[in-house]
Amino acid sequence: MTLQIVIDPADSTAPYEQLRTQISERARSGALPVGYRLPTVRGLAEDLGLAANTVAKAYRALESDGVIETRGRNGTFIAAAGDAAEREAASAAQAYAERARRLGLDRAAALAAAEDAVRAVYAT
Repeated sequence: MTLQIVIDPADSTAPYEQLRTQISERARSGALPVGYRLPTVRGLAEDLGLAANTVAKAYRALESDGVIETRGRNGTFIAAAGDAAEREAASAAQAYAERARRLGLDRAAALAAAEDAVRAVYAT
């Protein structure tokens, strides 16, 4: 299995975000199975024609999201995070709901604000 990443220089999305998104989506879909060893930062940067810092930034974001884990000198692997993304999203939604209530928004207004935010983010 090879890691097939395509970075589009014409895309307005930053290269590290393109990389982060592609690895994350493939990990969540199972196309990159748990335990799959990712290339080194330098190796992947060379393959993609990116700066090593760009790949490192994407790897840090993926690790923070629970998608990958670094095992020191052994390398970087797809994590056995299961539904980590869903748990994190649920936690963020809970925090948002509590904040909206403290601000005095009723349920409909809080849901409308969340819908607007999701619509705006996913439209890009």
